[in-house]
Amino acid sequence: MGTTVQNNKIVNGVVWKQMLLFFFPIFLGTLFQQLYSMIDAVILGRFVGKEALAAVGGTDLEVINLLVNFFVGLSSGASVVISQHYGARHRMALRCAVCTAIVLAVVCGGLLTLVGVFGSPMILRWINTPDDIFHYAEDYMRFYFLGMIPSMIYNMGSGIFRAVGDARRPLYFLAVCCVLNIVLDLLLVVVIPLGTAGAAIATSIAQVICAVLVLTSLCRTKDIFRLHMKRIYFQPSLLSHMLRIGLPAGVQSSMYSISNVFIQAYINGLGTDSIAAWAAFRKVDSVYWPISSALGITVMTFVGQNFGARRYDRLKSTIRTGFVLQFSITAVIVALMVLFRSPLIAIFNEDAAVREIGGEILLTITPYYFLYICIEILSGAMRGVGESLKPALLTVGGICALRLVYLFVFVGDTPTNSGIAFSYPLTWGVTTVLFIIYYLRGRWLRQHIRQQQASS
Repeated sequence: MGTTVQNNKIVNGVVWKQMLLFFFPIFLGTLFQQLYSMIDAVILGRFVGKEALAAVGGTDLEVINLLVNFFVGLSSGASVVISQHYGARHRMALRCAVCTAIVLAVVCGGLLTLVGVFGSPMILRWINTPDDIFHYAEDYMRFYFLGMIPSMIYNMGSGIFRAVGDARRPLYFLAVCCVLNIVLDLLLVVVIPLGTAGAAIATSIAQVICAVLVLTSLCRTKDIFRLHMKRIYFQPSLLSHMLRIGLPAGVQSSMYSISNVFIQAYINGLGTDSIAAWAAFRKVDSVYWPISSALGITVMTFVGQNFGARRYDRLKSTIRTGFVLQFSITAVIVALMVLFRSPLIAIFNEDAAVREIGGEILLTITPYYFLYICIEILSGAMRGVGESLKPALLTVGGICALRLVYLFVFVGDTPTNSGIAFSYPLTWGVTTVLFIIYYLRGRWLRQHIRQQQASS
């Protein structure tokens, strides 16, 4: 028997308390995810070498993010549609949306598999991957992308659960995935020395197990969003709605990744020490971004459900609480990263040059995480009501395009690590100003409220 609107705490509970209860399972999930990611990097860096760390943590990471983030952003449209229908208690539309979302995940996963498996050598050559790490990068990419269909199912299924307010089950799935990943990493890299291919195979196997867990849970839930495997289909109108919201987010994610791929191409010209240092930095840096994203998901879900339930009075409370949470967490993380920057880099590789370069990069970028808070919280709120295009345009212009202009004009043919690193805080600051101006104008919210009331 499904929950009723009266006991849906996202719509009726104390906002700050329910946001904390929703956020913490996602937060714990990011800790599991980063634990695996770090252990993966440590195993490759120490047992295979800094070349493997540079390949997987630098070159491959940016290419994978470029391809995967587009489809993950695309799937965010499904989460928004599902959260709004769940908040409004539209039973049939909700079931159709869940089926459509799973079909979309399978199609996206299949496309990613084809591109990653057959296109990886060309992509790696295009971004100027050095010869000494090329075969490490190619092996990892091909085996990693073989697991894209289960990976997309897992991500979409977790997004469905979060969209209806259940952040605990995705945490359980992620815990299983991470523990399994670590065990398989040790087996396929240390015991059976398969190198970077072993790390990728471990990830793909773990994703298959997690996809099975997600589908099983969706099929067994007693709530109104239950998935019926015997009646899998997609509804064109719902798919269109999902794509209208998700496509701008997907383009935004891919453009963000494209700018990082260009940055990686500049880094690749600085040699293996710099590539390894940036790879180590990104592993440290990656602790923050999933937490930031989790807060964005929390704001998006709460805004989406309350907007669907027409509880407009709770939207500003959600945004304010999101700001307080993210500022507090950001302050703690920045302080720890700056104070312990050298030991943190050394976890992944003890080479003196790698430690020195990585520490300088970390000191240049991490204190400016505060500049990204407005972007994360306000874009999450806007996506929650279905406003996806304008936040994507602001991000693409303010971060992606400006970053490329900066690289071409000011970095040019003489790149340095500090010059490349400065592109991050510069573009975050500009984009934050753009978001604040657009948010304060308020038209984005008034327009969607009018459309919702007109459709009733």
